[in-house]
Amino acid sequence: MHDSQEGPAQEFVVVANRLPVDVSVDEDGTISWIRAPGGLVTALAPMMRSGGGAWVGWSGSADLELDPFTDDGIAMTPVPLSAAEIEEFYEGFSNATLWPLYHDVIVDPEYHREWWSVYRTVNERFAAAAAAVAAPGATVWVQDYQLQLVPALLRSARPDLHIGFFLHIPFPPMELFGQLPWRHQVLEGLLGSDLIGFQRSGDAANFLRSVRRFTAHPVRGQNVSITTPFANPGRTIRAGAFPISLDSKAFNQLANRPETIERARQIRRDLGDPQVLLLGVDRLDYTKGIRHRIKAFGEMLAEGAIGNGEAVLVQVASPSREQVAEYVQLRSEVEEMVGRINGDHAEIGRPVIHYLHHSYPAEEMAAMFRAADVVLVTALRDGMNLVAKEYVAARSDLDGVLVLSEFAGAADELTSALQVNPHDIEGMKTTILSAMRMPREQRRRRMRALRRRVLTNDVAHWARSFLTALAHQGGLNQAPLPGSRTDVEARDD
Repeated sequence: MHDSQEGPAQEFVVVANRLPVDVSVDEDGTISWIRAPGGLVTALAPMMRSGGGAWVGWSGSADLELDPFTDDGIAMTPVPLSAAEIEEFYEGFSNATLWPLYHDVIVDPEYHREWWSVYRTVNERFAAAAAAVAAPGATVWVQDYQLQLVPALLRSARPDLHIGFFLHIPFPPMELFGQLPWRHQVLEGLLGSDLIGFQRSGDAANFLRSVRRFTAHPVRGQNVSITTPFANPGRTIRAGAFPISLDSKAFNQLANRPETIERARQIRRDLGDPQVLLLGVDRLDYTKGIRHRIKAFGEMLAEGAIGNGEAVLVQVASPSREQVAEYVQLRSEVEEMVGRINGDHAEIGRPVIHYLHHSYPAEEMAAMFRAADVVLVTALRDGMNLVAKEYVAARSDLDGVLVLSEFAGAADELTSALQVNPHDIEGMKTTILSAMRMPREQRRRRMRALRRRVLTNDVAHWARSFLTALAHQGGLNQAPLPGSRTDVEARDD
C-alpha cells in the first residue's frame, strides 16, 4: 500500500543513501515500489511502524522527483539525484575516493575537487530532508560513508535532535586517512553525531586517532569533547564498536525448509557429486580477495595437493559498479584465471571452477550454503562480511567449515572459523586443505560455537544495542526511544 503524503513529523528518522524500496516507472508514468530486502530495514521496520518513523534516501533512479509516500507504515522521503550527481557524488567521491581510501588503498583513491563539491551539495540535500521530517527532539540515525557530512549539517540546523551515525565499511588508519584533502571537514561532519558506530573496535580507534591528529578537539578514551560556541555548554561524542549482523533466525528457517535442503542435494548432483564443494560468494569487488583464493585453489590443483575430481570451487561474483575501470579490469582478470585453471585441470563436462557472474535470490543462496562443505571468505579488507554469518546461520546441521580472512570485521566475533591472511597464498592453501579434511566432530564443535554467536547477536540485537547507547549518549533517558520497551509498555497501559 503506497500513499503519497507529506505526513506528520517523525520521532525516528533513518537517513541512508538508498530508500529500502526499488522504484519502477511504467510506460504510462505510473510509479510503483517493491520492498528491497535488507538487514537494516528488517531490524528497524517494527520500531518505525510502531513508534512513527521516516526513511530518507535516494530512489535509485536518476532525475526522478518524487513526493513523500508511505510504504508498510514507514514514511518514505525520496531525495532526488541528477545523473551528473550520481556520477560525481556516488560513483566519484563515494566509490572512487572514499571506498578505496577506507579499504586500505588496495587501489589508488582519486582526489577531485569537483567531486568533493558535489558530495558536499548532496549531503546538504539529505540533511535538509531529514531536518524537515524530524519531530522536535527526534532520533536521527545516519548510515554510511556516502553521508559523512550529514550529522554536523543536521546539528547546525536542528540542535534539538539526537543524532547517531554508523559506518558500515572500515575506517582507515590515521596515516592513510591523512591523505584525504578534506579530512578535517569529514571528521567535523561525523562529530555532529552524539554516537558514532563502527564495525570493529580497531575502526573506532583509527577514527579517534585521526580526530586527535587532525582536529583540536580533546579525545579521552572513547569520547571526543566539543566545546565550540554553537555547542555551548559543550557535547561529548562517543565512538564505539557495534558489529552488524543479519536476520539470522529467518535465514536459519529458510535454510531449514525441506525444499531448500532438496535444492542443496540437487546442486551437488549437478556438480557431479564432488567429495568437497568449496564456495565463494562475493560482490565482484577488488576488496574481496577473489583472485587470491582462485590463485590458491589453482596452485593446489597444479601441485597435486587436491586429487583429480576431489574438489570443485563454485565462485558466485555478483555484478558491481560495471562502469568503473578497476571493476572492468577485475572481471577480466578473474575470468582469465578461471579459464586458464579449467583449461589445465577440467575434464569434459566437469570444470573444476564454476564461475557465476550474477546475483541469486536468498532461497538459492541458502541452498548453496547448505550444499557447501567449505565457504571461503578471503576479503583483503571488509567492514563486516555478512556472507560469513549467512553461512553459519544456514548450517543448522552443524556441518561445514568457514575459512575467514582476519581482515574481515566478522573475524573479531567468529573466532571458531579457520582464520587466514589472504595475502599469504601458502598459508591459505594449508588452511583450505585443513578445512577440507577436518574430522566431523571438530567441524560440529566449531560450527556449534559459531552459530551460538550468530543466532544470539542478530541484526535486531545490533540495532537495539546502538540505539540504547545513543539514548544514553544523547540524553534520551528522559524520552524513551520510539518502539522501545518502555514506550510500548506506556502505550499498552
